[in-house]
Amino acid sequence: MGQDTFQITVNCIKLVLVFLMMVQAVPILVWLERRGSAFIQNRLGPNRVGPLGLMQLLADAVKFLTKEEFFPAGGVKFLYYAAPVAALVPATLAFAAIPMSAPVHIDPFEMFGKNWGPYTFFWQGFEINVGIVYILGVSSLGAYSILMAGWGSGNKYSLLGALRASAQIISYELALGLSIVGIILLYGTFNLGEMIAAQQGLLHFQFLGHTVESTWLPNWGIFYQPLAAVIFFAATFAESNRLPFDLAEGEAELVAGFHVEYGGFKMLLFFIGEYGHMMVAAGLMTTFFFGGWSIPGVSYESVYQWAQGAAATNSGASLLAGLIHFLVWTVKFAIFLWIFIQVRWTLPRFRYDQLMDLGWKTMLPWALGNTIITAIVLLIAHS
Repeated sequence: MGQDTFQITVNCIKLVLVFLMMVQAVPILVWLERRGSAFIQNRLGPNRVGPLGLMQLLADAVKFLTKEEFFPAGGVKFLYYAAPVAALVPATLAFAAIPMSAPVHIDPFEMFGKNWGPYTFFWQGFEINVGIVYILGVSSLGAYSILMAGWGSGNKYSLLGALRASAQIISYELALGLSIVGIILLYGTFNLGEMIAAQQGLLHFQFLGHTVESTWLPNWGIFYQPLAAVIFFAATFAESNRLPFDLAEGEAELVAGFHVEYGGFKMLLFFIGEYGHMMVAAGLMTTFFFGGWSIPGVSYESVYQWAQGAAATNSGASLLAGLIHFLVWTVKFAIFLWIFIQVRWTLPRFRYDQLMDLGWKTMLPWALGNTIITAIVLLIAHS
């Protein structure tokens, strides 16, 4: 957690802030989804409570928190109540490991009659050297919450939805995991921060002893792994149970799937968990394929040098540069969240056999082929 009291305190505050950022983003995303779907369908959307319907979020929160407590007669109490919590925790832990900006370097200083520092603080809840392995491992635990909800509800519709969801998640996790093996081979690291650092500046790479450079394309992973980007992004829709892959809920045939017996605050936790997985997917897309917090064609050193002219100290310059890169990351992050919303209200739901065929017969072979081709190209390029 840190080397002294100050660093431990700051790191604990970061964890709380990352959690609050994720939780507070959910009402905004819900409002954006309602307004966005209304725009797509030529409707007005929420417009009665507050300006532009913004206070509708507060009204919904009051409704969720004051609804009558309910437990199904045939349910399993422990599983029923534990499932919403298990839905929220994996998304929160995974999101906390995604780097949102460049590290901030704090020079030594004196406070309360004691010398502190130097410190390096990361713009994430915690920094893990094997970030990809950790995030994929933690995110996959979300399947357990669905199974717990399905079985704990004591309802056949809930159980059918849970079985659908578990089969879907297992199917698409294979393609999702294989799609990023090419990225790992390309950058030679599991560390997300090192991947972002490798995507700085303009497009350039070595091939058979020659240097290939671009004068305008950024050095982003999508230009090296376009097929992997498509497969990964499509698989994240299935992992987060978003349309056109929301067979786990299937309102027309399963009423509401695994959370049909849930309401009030427990239902809200499932909502936060779903949007949390969306945010993890958007953050990983930004990190793997779009340079993370890096500015296209501009190096961190250039931003830091500019910040030195605007700040009085090196620590202030590092913090200002971090804020600038955080804003850049937020813009990229928000674009992918909007794509999640737009796809939901644009594409129809797959049939279940189509969903399984796409995962096993199309995406998995293409992801495996991309991995093999990437390994061969890298072997030739470095020979």
